[in-house]
Amino acid sequence: MAIRNQWIDILAAHAPEDFAVLREMARLVHGQGGQAYLVGGCVRDVLQGIPGHDFDVEVHGIPADKLSALLSAHWELNQVGASFGVIKFAHRDIDVALPRRENLIGKGHRDFSIATDPYLGVAEASARRDFTINAMMLDLLTGELVDPWNGRSDLANGILRHVSEHFIEDPLRVLRAMQFLARFPLVAAPETIEVCARMSQEHLPPERIAGEWEKLLLKGRQPSRGLQFLLDCGWLRFYPELEALVGCEQYELYHPEGDVWRHTCLALDATVPLRTDSQEDNLVRALAVLLHDVGKPSVTCMGPKGHLVAWNHENEGLPIAERFLNRMWNQPRLVRDVLVLIQNHMRPVPLQLEDCGPRAYRRLSVEVKRLDLLADVVECDMRGTLASEETLRIVNDFRSRIRELAIDKAPPPPIVGGKDLIRLGFRPGPLFGDILGRCYEAQLSGAFSGIDDGIAYLEKLLKELDLTP
Repeated sequence: MAIRNQWIDILAAHAPEDFAVLREMARLVHGQGGQAYLVGGCVRDVLQGIPGHDFDVEVHGIPADKLSALLSAHWELNQVGASFGVIKFAHRDIDVALPRRENLIGKGHRDFSIATDPYLGVAEASARRDFTINAMMLDLLTGELVDPWNGRSDLANGILRHVSEHFIEDPLRVLRAMQFLARFPLVAAPETIEVCARMSQEHLPPERIAGEWEKLLLKGRQPSRGLQFLLDCGWLRFYPELEALVGCEQYELYHPEGDVWRHTCLALDATVPLRTDSQEDNLVRALAVLLHDVGKPSVTCMGPKGHLVAWNHENEGLPIAERFLNRMWNQPRLVRDVLVLIQNHMRPVPLQLEDCGPRAYRRLSVEVKRLDLLADVVECDMRGTLASEETLRIVNDFRSRIRELAIDKAPPPPIVGGKDLIRLGFRPGPLFGDILGRCYEAQLSGAFSGIDDGIAYLEKLLKELDLTP
């Protein structure tokens, strides 16, 4: 009983208000002859001592209409998922569901007929879940763990195992396995790899595929383990841009880590410590690193000095990366931001090694916009080659330089603008763009750095062009 109480104590300590609601709900359900279980990932997390934030509850023994009336008498509910037998609490991350029967009626991810059955029983209800570690149930009153598929043992042994033959009905579960293996210290069971190999993502909606990839890239503690799983179960065939990296050899002097696939896996793992509070930045960075070398398979050849080269792979990879991104993300800005990092990831190192002046850095900032993210991609690329600290110092010096020039997060704003031309008596017209463009070029070159010098430069330029209001 002590262990059971420990699980309950974790819930009570981490989310006391939600836990009070959960316990009161369990008491009300019990009073009507039913049982309320915490289910799914929140149980898995509690058993690992990880505080949860979202709570999924499954209620057995009470019909849907009776359960809805019981809960709505005490709490404000959101009936958005009611047609699927799900009752959501308003203002709380608590979802309540009834056990349900699902029958596959088509090939799509959503092609199921669903019917709730409050008397289905815990074993049959949990057989519809994906993995044994997600099929455990925790009685909210007693703390008793109901574990018909030995999920606790698999969790303790670090095994990700599918629950039953129903697993094959939803191909999205293969991608869930991908991101689970990246997020948790688990190894896929051989029989689960075999089952996944027989499945296809052909009919999965792009947005659901993207959602699982985002979990891999944004939450994975070792994203390469998820990629390796895709290779092991044959699902790289759905991502030919990545499949082509496997076995693409590199010059071992520069790439002792091995082929482009191995390099990409190591580089992607290097994104993890660089994550910030901005999920948008984290996704752009991770996707750029994932795809930064997809151009190599098409250009790798033996160079004139007798070793492998992949000249211009950063540009050759742009249409390849774009195809990968557009299949999943209908987000033009995201695609643009990723592609510009890929296209320019080879430029920072020469800037540093050749000791270029501020003008070159400013021009690069105009093209890339986010030099801080470009520096991150370069660092990950270096770490993917098992680079020494001396080599990494190059990218750290690049970071210092762009911060010193205040262009790490955005290019320098124009000092001279249209308002200055108007003040000099000019009316807006076709010449404005050309004149202001010349002023900005001069600013990037260091001709002026303040408004007074900028106005002086503008007046001199107008005189040279023989332009008057």
